Amino acid sequence: MAILDEIQASIRQLADGAGASVVGVGQRWGVGSGIVLGEGRVLTNAHNVRGDQVTVTFADGRTAEGSVAGHDIDGDLAVISVDTGATPALPWADSVPAELGMPVFALANPGGRGLRVTFGFVSGLERTFHGPRGRRITGSLEHTAPLLPGSSGGPVLTAGGQLLGINTNRLGEGFYLAIPADETLRGRAGALARGESPASPRLGVAIAPGHVARRLRRAVGLPDTDGLLIREVVENSPAARAGLAQGDLIVAAAGRPAHTPDDLFDALAAAHDGTIELTVVRGTDERTLRVSLADNAQPGDQA
Repeated sequence: MAILDEIQASIRQLADGAGASVVGVGQRWGVGSGIVLGEGRVLTNAHNVRGDQVTVTFADGRTAEGSVAGHDIDGDLAVISVDTGATPALPWADSVPAELGMPVFALANPGGRGLRVTFGFVSGLERTFHGPRGRRITGSLEHTAPLLPGSSGGPVLTAGGQLLGINTNRLGEGFYLAIPADETLRGRAGALARGESPASPRLGVAIAPGHVARRLRRAVGLPDTDGLLIREVVENSPAARAGLAQGDLIVAAAGRPAHTPDDLFDALAAAHDGTIELTVVRGTDERTLRVSLADNAQPGDQA
């Protein structure tokens, strides 16, 4: 019972202290949580914001309209510029590294509907998941503190109220992934607060999952070929200007096999000269196209 009493005391202490720094983000659709980083700055997940304006609800019930200072869609982070009043910033866990089995507390305020505090343990380190547009997010922290929908963007804390991570992705079966609150995150959050939103090179295509690609090719009598099936091409995008078309199968990017979206994203990230060579199969014919990525369109869910 003594252990349970300690957990209960920690939950109450965090709710009364750190809870003031946990905010609700959005209203109705796309609601989430966020944390106060400092005066006038709230950190949340990019998938919690829609457009340039967002409603922020504070622990005392006050609401304020904020604007998105910067966002990193592929990294699923955004900083909102908003009047935070006297709300304190959460301290970072600079000298408290996350370890397997470490007890942690997850806080959330889904869309401003009230503070939630839950308890769990660190269950995994250096985990990987995919962000809103399918890009890998590596080095994440896995924990078992249960969370409601709308909790993403809220903090994972130590018992002392220090920030260990930003809850971002639900795995199901009682596990959640968080972006670690390390020096890298601090630097990224600072850049976003200054309005420095990273821009990743993009083709302007939507890719069908591998099993869908194989089924569609079989349905029209084409042989199985490993690759990425293009299900949509954005008008006037780099892909469209290079002649890529719906139904094309990307089998190689920058001279390397393209079996997964990660293969394509890695090739795009390495295209330092602003161009990328793609090998595609159209029907049964194979061809190579050179795509210029300059002035590329960046729709929300496409490569």
